[in-house]
Amino acid sequence: MGLFKDFVSQTRKPQGFLGKVMLGGMNSGHAKMADWGLSHLPEIAPESAVDLGCGGGRNAGELMKKYPKAHVTAIDYSELSVKKARAYNRDRIAAGRCTVQQGDVSDLRLSAESFDLATAFETIYFWPGLVKCFEQVVRVLKPGGYFMICNESDGTDDAGLKYEKIIDGMKSHTVEEIEGALKAAGFSEVTSDHHPSKPWIAVLARK
Repeated sequence: MGLFKDFVSQTRKPQGFLGKVMLGGMNSGHAKMADWGLSHLPEIAPESAVDLGCGGGRNAGELMKKYPKAHVTAIDYSELSVKKARAYNRDRIAAGRCTVQQGDVSDLRLSAESFDLATAFETIYFWPGLVKCFEQVVRVLKPGGYFMICNESDGTDDAGLKYEKIIDGMKSHTVEEIEGALKAAGFSEVTSDHHPSKPWIAVLARK
């Protein structure tokens, strides 16, 4: 259990050799779920978007494909993830379409009302207090801006609850918990969808 716990715990903040191994499979391993989540985004044309907890950088790249005129800022708590995301998006960074930086979602060093869209894939499990962190997202979104959360666990599935017990600091939130925290943080409109055959959830909120 020791090595397994050490490995799966890298999902929280990848670092060292095990973190590199984890990041190596993160982009492909979560691709189907992330694409399902992206399909829930409304018909918008954002000029600026931020991907919070960007991991290996794949989803930031997909946002740039979906919104070819948008600049995407990708943020992660892990220095190793930032390096991986920069390597994955090097061409887009060189073209001026992407910025990747290290940051803490509970204290975002981003300008207020500067983004049309924010996304969070497979990451809010580790956020230190949903309402506090969601308030940070509200602050950096423009009025009318959207925030989309996509999780592999709906907070009730066996796998999610199993990993919650193994990984320190992890919490698999239910849709009800997420919706309540979003409204408490100041979002005015919140909708959600549950995959018909998997515990995947997508929650969309509007400022």
